[in-house]
Amino acid sequence: MGTYNIRNVNGPANIGDNGRIEIHNGADPAVVLRLAAQLVERLRIDNPRLVPQGQIIEGELAAAGQDGLPENRGRIRSALETIGIGVAAGSGSLALVQELTRVLGL
Repeated sequence: MGTYNIRNVNGPANIGDNGRIEIHNGADPAVVLRLAAQLVERLRIDNPRLVPQGQIIEGELAAAGQDGLPENRGRIRSALETIGIGVAAGSGSLALVQELTRVLGL
């Protein structure tokens, strides 16, 4: 019998490394949190009215890291979509939103 290393499998079977689903798609949680912090800082420059949405993302990721529980993906997705709609095309903020969306698998 072979041993297979299945990463980032989503679904009710909960298979993967050690029976865990990796919500962050294998990215280092510290890197993801740093991206969220960069997004908040960039929003302060590009579009200050969207800073609270960035803080929601940063807060959810920080709380998940401290508690060891999964982040609220619905809140994060909603905040990312709101920011994506509100920032200018080609801006640094939009690039960070797209990167966070990719890294989190949203």
